[in-house]
Order: sequence, then structure tokens, then C-alpha cells
Amino acid sequence: PPIPPPSPSSPHAWLYPMDPATLVSPERRPRIGATRVVVVALLAGLLGGGLGAFVVSGLVDDTSPAVTSRTKPLPTDPAPLAADNTSVVAVADELLPSVVQIKVSSAAESATGSGFVFDQAGHVVTNNHVIEMATDEGEINVVLQGGAERRATIVGRSPSYDLAVLEVAGKSLEPASFGRSADLKVGQAVVAIGSPLGLSSTVTSGIVSALDRPVTAGGEGESSYIRAIQTDAAINPGNSGGPLVDLAGRVIGVNSAIATLGSLSGQSGNIGVGFAIPIDQVRRTARQILQTGKAVYPVIGASVNTDSDSGAVVSVVNPGTPAERAGLREGDVIVSIDGQRVANGIELIVAIRAHVPGDTVELRYERDGEERGTSLTLAEQVG
Repeated sequence: PPIPPPSPSSPHAWLYPMDPATLVSPERRPRIGATRVVVVALLAGLLGGGLGAFVVSGLVDDTSPAVTSRTKPLPTDPAPLAADNTSVVAVADELLPSVVQIKVSSAAESATGSGFVFDQAGHVVTNNHVIEMATDEGEINVVLQGGAERRATIVGRSPSYDLAVLEVAGKSLEPASFGRSADLKVGQAVVAIGSPLGLSSTVTSGIVSALDRPVTAGGEGESSYIRAIQTDAAINPGNSGGPLVDLAGRVIGVNSAIATLGSLSGQSGNIGVGFAIPIDQVRRTARQILQTGKAVYPVIGASVNTDSDSGAVVSVVNPGTPAERAGLREGDVIVSIDGQRVANGIELIVAIRAHVPGDTVELRYERDGEERGTSLTLAEQVG
């Protein structure tokens, strides 16, 4: 069926195919009018398909397998750059040894993306949509800065947050240092590092253009909902999973998607509107995967429509869930969470997933022309 056009306030993500060997986009079916802005997941490869749906049931029923991992202690972070050494050159020197190119292949497809070394044990963080084609019988290899190539396996993944953790064969991987996305300011200088179009160790710079952008991202068949960092640093297909870094050399986000003008029927690339998953969420999810072999996300126990611009319309309330206990019913229109107005279902899902299970949230909703309020404690779902 045809995919509905995205709302400007909550763009859908699209998996954009590109062959890194030729840098030429294969022919695709047009999906959206030329005047629209859509969001493109940044995986370069021989992939196809798009994401988008009228109804999202992921508040309750998203279940994605996570690869079991041994529980391991978490190491301390490397130190950031000194305050007097914060040029883009210094950031590149500091971070390039910690950034990898990721090559993924299955029986029918191949693609490239990016990632970075998360800890001293050599685990690599990337986007789930980079490696999801290899979850069954595919192969994953990472290419280090010097060109050495090593086999990697999936420790665990979170389709809900579009994140994955890999274990890389061998030792001597240099971990990145981390900042706090909660401390970011609009206008702050940032650097993006990765393998756009298969071109490894590419460094670009820009600023934080905006914060808390509701964006859907991810791979074919599995949507992720992100309260994203927006940046004008040049990022393109193949940058997926690479770090967005501040001028102290600290990773503050994972580059995941870009906006693009057009119908998706021709080539697509950077127009100065890119999106990254905040590092606070990345670290929380990666640590869950490393400690337990799985990731969890918060849910209210209801499904909402995503094609309305006058609030999040509740389509299903599951029995025995926080939503039912809070008195929500089918047809209610949720208009705010914790005092923040939500224009549609995507904005609500993104706001909920910025929390952790066990948090209590305040919801305002409309029923029969009357606005009401309720509170509920978020449950958890694996995925």
C-alpha cells in the first residue's frame, strides 16, 4: 500500500539504498512528492524499502530478539581533550582511532556503515539498521583506521532505539570518550566522523542546530523512535552508527538519519539537516545489552495512531497495563505528557521512550470534548 506523507513535525525515516562501490543510487519507486522533506536512514548499501505506518503498536507489543551476553563490569571512560586543544584537527586525531567502518553482508545483500569503540573490552556501538541484515546468517566485519579488518558478532541490539553492540575479534581497540547529551546547547560546535558512501575516516564539522527533534528511524520493518539531536554537520548514507562529537573530543550522539528533499526517486545526500541519537540514551541502552544481553524500553500499554496532527489518538488499550489502570480508553486523544504538548502519536512515543521503565508521567487527554488528566508508571518491554 502507498505510504502516507510524513508530518513536518515528526518525520518518518526511510532506508536509502546506495552502492558504495559506484556512488550511484539504484532506481527506486517514487514515494513522496518533490516538495516534501523526509528523513533517510544513513546506511550505504544494496538495500531497498521504506518505513511508515498509520498505526504504531510499539508502545506495548514490539518484541525483538536480543543476543544473550555474559555480564561484564563496565570500564571507566577515557579522558576528554584538554581545554586548550579543542580544534577539529585535535578532535579528528583523538577520535579517528576509535571509529570503524562496518561491512555487513547476507546471502542477497551487502552494505556499509560506521561505528565506534565503546569500551576497553573492544565492544563497538552502531545502529541496529546497519547490522540487522546479518542477524540470521549474515557476516559482519569492521575495518579499523589503519585498514585492518576483523570479524565481529552481535552481542545484542535494540530495534526500538536503533542501536546495536558488536564484539570484535582481537584486542588493542581504543575506546572513545563520552560527553553528556543533556548538557548540549543549540549552536554548539560538533564534528561528525564515519564512512559516508563507503569513504572511511571522513570528518565533517558543524553545529547543534536543534535538540529534542522527534524522528522515526531504523531499518526495513522495524521502526525506532528517537528524541534526536539535529545537526548541520555533513553526514550522508554510510555515516549510520558513527559518532557525533563535541570539541572536547567526547561522543555526544550517534549519527542515524538525514532529511532530504524530493521524491526519493533520485540521488539523496546531505542538505544540512541530520539527526543523531543522544549519547545518554546510547550509553544506557548499550550498558543494558552488555550487562543483560538485552535492552528494554518504557511503554504505557496502549497503541496510538500516528497520522493525526491534533494529538495522539488511542487506538487500543491493552488489559492489565498502565494505560488501562490510568483510565485511558480507545478514542481518547492524548495532548500532553509532563506538560509538554504532543501534536501526534510519534511525538508521544518519542517522549515516552526518552524516559526509563518505572518513571511516572503525567498525561493530559481529551474525551468527549473535555480535557482530563491522569498519571501512570511506565512498564517495560524488551526490544
